[in-house]
Amino acid sequence: MTDTESRIQQQCVMWYRNTFCLRHHEPRHVIFSIPNERESEAERIRLVSIGLLRGVADLCVLRPDGVWFVEVKTPTGTQSKAQRSFQDQCEALGIQYELVRSVEEFQELFAENSE
Repeated sequence: MTDTESRIQQQCVMWYRNTFCLRHHEPRHVIFSIPNERESEAERIRLVSIGLLRGVADLCVLRPDGVWFVEVKTPTGTQSKAQRSFQDQCEALGIQYELVRSVEEFQELFAENSE
């Protein structure tokens, strides 16, 4: 993940947590990241053995309307083949998958789908 993607993701997580995940929110939503980066080949092998899956989206959001996966890219970023495959699997299972390129896109997505 590029530094710019990381910043976009940080902004998305902060906004979502402050909008839907505080103690007074009812029901309280959950958002978390799914880190897929690793330091070395040995670490990759270890992580794969405990469930790492290439291409999984950057964020998972648990909401009353279901589980959403969100991939964060820069305005010019592209999905890898593994990321497109994961998106296809989610969609085939009826699981919400979204690609966002800014915190504003992320906010619009969830503003349109707020409970």
